Amino acid sequence: MAVSMSLVRDREQLKRLLAVRSVRRGEFKLASGLTSNVYVDAKLTTLHAPAMPLVGRLFLDRIREHQWKPRAIGGLVLGADPIVSAVARESVDDDSPIDAFLVRKDAKKHGLEKFIEGVNEPAGLAVVIVDDVCTTGGSTAEAIEKARSAGMVVLGAICLVDREEGAEERLMKLGCAFDRVFRLTELLEAYESGELVGAQTSDI
Repeated sequence: MAVSMSLVRDREQLKRLLAVRSVRRGEFKLASGLTSNVYVDAKLTTLHAPAMPLVGRLFLDRIREHQWKPRAIGGLVLGADPIVSAVARESVDDDSPIDAFLVRKDAKKHGLEKFIEGVNEPAGLAVVIVDDVCTTGGSTAEAIEKARSAGMVVLGAICLVDREEGAEERLMKLGCAFDRVFRLTELLEAYESGELVGAQTSDI
């Protein structure tokens, strides 16, 4: 499938935003429990107003590439929250708009005491699970398992930034197709390139 020039531009622009706003060097403990000298604070980009339409369009492109037909898109709070909202908004003009939902880490302690928010009837609903940064895939796997336990049909999972440290293998073992918008190596190349030297988050 041919990639439109507008999507190529969207991807380059979002890569630059992530490299400048979200990539950090240092010593960090990741959510997976692993340590790393690179940290990606993706929410500094996914919650940035100019990045939101780019995120929505690029996730929709990955969904279309796989020919998935989800009725809704969701993921574990709170990394997935801005992504699912962006995708839902950008899908409005499609023949089949995609609703957003959120997967709680813990069930509500009151009311309906549910894990899934934003969906009245999850049973049989075709969905795609998303995450902002995947390392070993633990958060994404948790969202998949909770969505399935609610009766949803998970078509696949997409991550904004894949650190390539086992997420794909883990999700494949769950019988879930996996894709990503960016690999961490791409962002590091942009981060370390001369083009971004001296760039500030306020610049973009």
